[in-house]
Amino acid sequence: METKQSIPLSAVKAGQTVTLTNIDAGRGLNSRLASMGLLPNVCITVVRNTDFGPIMIKVKGSKMMLGKGMAQKIMVL
Repeated sequence: METKQSIPLSAVKAGQTVTLTNIDAGRGLNSRLASMGLLPNVCITVVRNTDFGPIMIKVKGSKMMLGKGMAQKIMVL
């Protein structure tokens, strides 16, 4: 049986939908992201992810922008 490895959200291409597994960050960032609806097992659709600038995602019908550093700490499948 094949097990999938979590990858950072910053590595996901635009148009893909992934599931949040965990956030590798401190308490402050974890609570900030939780208040934005980014909780374990939530589906995230990447709207835009280019080599420069922030990543645009869609979560539960709301679009939001995340910096690359923040997206690097969000692990998804």
